[in-house]
Amino acid sequence: MIPAHLDLVVEKPAAGGRMIARHDGQVVLLAAAIPGERVRARVERVSKGVIYATTVEVLDPSSDRRPAAEDWLCGGNVYAHVAYPRQLDIKAAVVADAFTRIARLPLPPPPVTGSPERGYRMRARLHVHRCRIGFYREGTHELCDARGTGQLLPATLDVLDRLAAALRVDRVQEVTSIELSENLAGDERALHLELERPVDLSRVAEQAGPGVTGLSYTGPFSGIPSIVTGSPTVTDRVPVPGGDGAATMTLQRNVRAFFQANRYLLPGLVARVLSLVEAGPVVDLYAGVGLFGVALAASGRAAITAVEGDRIGAQDLKANAAPYASAMTVVHQPVESFVATPAASPDTSLIVDPPRTGMSRKAFDGIARFGASAIVYVSCDVATLARDVRRLVDAGYRLEHLEAFDLFPNTAHVEAVVKLLKQ
Repeated sequence: MIPAHLDLVVEKPAAGGRMIARHDGQVVLLAAAIPGERVRARVERVSKGVIYATTVEVLDPSSDRRPAAEDWLCGGNVYAHVAYPRQLDIKAAVVADAFTRIARLPLPPPPVTGSPERGYRMRARLHVHRCRIGFYREGTHELCDARGTGQLLPATLDVLDRLAAALRVDRVQEVTSIELSENLAGDERALHLELERPVDLSRVAEQAGPGVTGLSYTGPFSGIPSIVTGSPTVTDRVPVPGGDGAATMTLQRNVRAFFQANRYLLPGLVARVLSLVEAGPVVDLYAGVGLFGVALAASGRAAITAVEGDRIGAQDLKANAAPYASAMTVVHQPVESFVATPAASPDTSLIVDPPRTGMSRKAFDGIARFGASAIVYVSCDVATLARDVRRLVDAGYRLEHLEAFDLFPNTAHVEAVVKLLKQ
């Protein structure tokens, strides 16, 4: 029988934010620890032969341990007890481990570009319960204060506080969640509310204050969003490397459209992806609002095809690509359908930025037949990335480049970028 408390030596990081230790040879996935520490842990549960536990006392602390956040389980704080340079080392080790175990490509830990830890987040989904607004604690539906996580700008938090106060004053209980999008500068901020049933939000919009440039809502009663005030889009001007040294692209994006969330690392991520794309035609799959495809066009490239299946993202993509109509073709179509009929010339490059689940089997099969000379793959999930890289290697590609960007400091998430070349 496993004791309620265990004394453990922490071995190495695991994907998802926990660390690996062992008890009598059995794997323990341990929260709130750092590799190399000796800790006392409380057993939470045992599932499929794995012990899940949480650190309750640090017996031999790491020199990289720092005071934990007030509520370290609040979304975005799972690594908050770890000094930031060590966080980058841990994430590099997680990436390398995934490529060793899943892709079967033993590699040294890749470089990870760090980010300022506070105010980095431009997009967030917040939850609302009884007029309180916040994130969920890890693994629960318990609401916690977003202010303590440091992810959002102070001005953004002030807006959310005013919004929560307005909901309380007007006794608006129908709001269940909020989609937040703001631009890099933080001077445009759109909110989209999910409602259980229709309600008049005009007074709430007035009380939210000047920090909100757009407020909209939808719910199960209607699939068509209603605009309360302002515009549901925000606009960014993003620097991109150009033929003459630098250029700028303008991107509009709906509050509900997917977009990379870190305001500080976004320009660097774009520049890196562009630097990895080979000369010749480019197909940007899962193009979203055009972050990479439009950046290529703004930098002076041509023969770009951008493919996006989501209706909201595709609408923004068309608007953003319009100034580069001679260089870009926009296709509103699922990736699986687009790649079903291979049409690549031998010098075509692909940019692939799929959702967390990675490429579907149908999408992969089409991409493998597509025959692109080079693939630049951007991923927010190292496990599915490693799986897809293994598939691509088996399909005749070789891994040329791997690095990572810490788009979500203090969390277990890391963005990875790889380049593969056709052999």
